[in-house]
Amino acid sequence: MTDFSIHEDHKGLISDYDLYLLGQGKHEGAYEKLGAHPCSMDGVEGVNFAVWAPNAREVSVIGDFNDWNPKANYLWKFQENGIWETFVPGAKVGMLYKYLISTDGQEAFEKCDPYAFACECPPKTACRIVDQESYEWNDDEWVNERRGFDWQHRPISVYEVHLGSWQKEFAGAEEWLNYREIAQRLVPYVKKMNFTHIELLPVCEHPFTGSWGYQVTGYYAPTARYGSPDDFKYLVDLCHQNGIGVILDWVPAHFPKDAKGLGRFDGTPLYEHEDPRQGEHLDWGTYIFNYGRNEVRNFLVANALFWIDKYHVDGLRVDAVASMLYLDYSRKEGEWIPNRYGGRENIEAIEFLREMNREVQTRFPGVLTVAEESTAWPGVTMPGYAGGLGFCLKWNMGWMHDTLAYMKNDPIFRKYHHDQLTFSILYSFNENFLLPFSHDEVVHCKGSMIGKMAGDVWQKCANLRLLYSYLWTHPGKKLLFMGGEFGQWSEWKDNSQLDWNLLEFEPHQGIQRCVSDLGKLYETEPALYELDFKNDGFQWIDCSNRDISTLSFIRRGIRQEDYLVVVLNFTPNVRHDFWVGVPEKTEFQEIFNSDSRYYGGSNVANGRVFSEPKPCQGFGNSIRITLPPLAAVVFRPIRH
Repeated sequence: MTDFSIHEDHKGLISDYDLYLLGQGKHEGAYEKLGAHPCSMDGVEGVNFAVWAPNAREVSVIGDFNDWNPKANYLWKFQENGIWETFVPGAKVGMLYKYLISTDGQEAFEKCDPYAFACECPPKTACRIVDQESYEWNDDEWVNERRGFDWQHRPISVYEVHLGSWQKEFAGAEEWLNYREIAQRLVPYVKKMNFTHIELLPVCEHPFTGSWGYQVTGYYAPTARYGSPDDFKYLVDLCHQNGIGVILDWVPAHFPKDAKGLGRFDGTPLYEHEDPRQGEHLDWGTYIFNYGRNEVRNFLVANALFWIDKYHVDGLRVDAVASMLYLDYSRKEGEWIPNRYGGRENIEAIEFLREMNREVQTRFPGVLTVAEESTAWPGVTMPGYAGGLGFCLKWNMGWMHDTLAYMKNDPIFRKYHHDQLTFSILYSFNENFLLPFSHDEVVHCKGSMIGKMAGDVWQKCANLRLLYSYLWTHPGKKLLFMGGEFGQWSEWKDNSQLDWNLLEFEPHQGIQRCVSDLGKLYETEPALYELDFKNDGFQWIDCSNRDISTLSFIRRGIRQEDYLVVVLNFTPNVRHDFWVGVPEKTEFQEIFNSDSRYYGGSNVANGRVFSEPKPCQGFGNSIRITLPPLAAVVFRPIRH
């Protein structure tokens, strides 16, 4: 057996200090050392390869540079923590490679580099050598300003996008647009629609297109389906140059069992737990990361930092957090192992999430971390030092489910479900919430957003405009999945583009214009975003008028004079001489009306109204308005 222990004349990128940090799980720049790095050694150009495989007997790198000869380039092992390294003269950017790993008692097997920065387009599986520093960024102003981004008191409205199905060259085309082509179309559209951010379904390399990126094999590689790493950087760069932030879906909860991936990487459970009661998601057929292992935790924390550092992304939305927090998630009695205290909480995963959030927010101020957490776990957006998980934002799944359930009801029955609308305010300020109408709500036979609405076609369109008005005026940041903004009728399909042809028809144009104007209203009215996470930013006017299914409330900004009056009618009946209590005696301007003819509504409008000294709903003054059918109206005080 060959002894590949490190020897004195071995040269590489990894120092003793790197080894120490990697072993402790504290090397936040692990991606600068592990993986394939073009460099020069003693004046010779080549590539340095390094991989963690502590239980391997031999590791060699095979690729275009050695005609895939398994005996041409062996790696040398650092015995203390199982990292292997070698420098290959003549290896160049663009060449493909894999690792060949030998173990005692097993046939040698090929593995993809866990730190690969690019891969072949699936179903091919080889890794590709890239130069991470070749792209010239043009977003310095954005990145510098981001350090001072006061996200708690700024508008955040997110357009969620699946790159492969947002738009293609033409309807029915099978080929995807590449990142640069998408950028040229997507960026002006997002600007037109007045979203502040886009959120991309996972772009990390994944073998099965139908997983939408949620089963990752290449955590450090943007998928080659849409182009090169530099192409993806161009997309992010162009967004930033146009004032649009970029959030990535990130999946540290599990990984697939594909033979070339992370599973049983060196012939043993390395990235995953050995015991399936801890190491497998039975529902998804995937492995669970061993968050208690230093090198695994380091791999994931460094990966979060990598996307911000090398790709300048502005946020990470962490998928399936609930599955990480609970040891008994989707498991029956006897199918899970309690923690050291006998409980169901995954202590190692909790500590990992706290560390990830702390490192991201400390090293990259202004970058968002967002939790898709579907339970009532306390303190998701509290700092880790205070006992929380440390996320910036949490998806408000309860609000989403209750609101959609309410909107499905025929208006005649809505009075019996009024609490589904009002209950959210009881907990809206317990966390820093983001209100999501995401891709999850328009797949798996759940129908489209407009398809969920009650009534005939006109009422469905009106209900959808009302729903979005409620979204944009309710406390919390906003998220809407692509296609919902123009009322796509069909459920989302990942293998074809959105039904853009619907925009030939006036009702869909109206919905799109309504969403765009809501985004503009949201960005220009401090009352709608400055105090999203504080009780001071919201005040009920009337939350109990269930018999006629109306709501009215005030949204407030930091300045006392910044407030808006919002009134919503969830029935198709026009309410004449409808009195609404207001805080002062002044004139009010109707600044938004979802029933506008411009949006496809019936155009029941108010213009300017004067408050009268008539006590109403606990206020000393009130305004008399005409409340449109299935609509929201927003008033701003005018002071002369």
